[in-house]
Amino acid sequence: MRSNEFILYSGGAKGAEACFCELAEKHGFDEVNYSFEGHTIERTRGVRYLTSEELARKDVSITYVSGLMSRTYSRAPIFRKVLQTICWQVSSGMEIFVVGQIQDDKTVKGGTGWGAEYAKICNKPLYVFDQVKENWFRWNEGEWAEIKEPVISKNHFTGTGTRFLESNGKEALKELFKRSFA
Repeated sequence: MRSNEFILYSGGAKGAEACFCELAEKHGFDEVNYSFEGHTIERTRGVRYLTSEELARKDVSITYVSGLMSRTYSRAPIFRKVLQTICWQVSSGMEIFVVGQIQDDKTVKGGTGWGAEYAKICNKPLYVFDQVKENWFRWNEGEWAEIKEPVISKNHFTGTGTRFLESNGKEALKELFKRSFA
């Protein structure tokens, strides 16, 4: 496929999302960064501001998410909107790539974890680069399986992750794009 046939879906936030977007732009891909009025993002190329009606279509119970993730999340309206934009990111991509940290309960740490959990719920191919373990993992039949060199194989893919991108996470993303689009 040609580079103009690829679309990255993300949120344009500081850290992993901004890195995904920079790499997409470098490779000539379109990017769609879901956001909402009043939300600060680092990346504005391809920004897609969701309306209140569009956000409501991806509404999710904070109680449900907190229970699923075994943690307590903020009930602030802005946090709910962030979760809704993550749902838009995941539902738009055909495979999901995340940078973060896999925890002992098989969830991914932080708000990033909701994107990974939603990908599981939607039964989408899910890959996580764990910055602590310094390795890629793929969700496979209820377990995380180590994977050496994943590639982006779908022309509509999602890239999301931690705001606290480490140098190993940044390098992992550069190598992912290099392997996928050499």
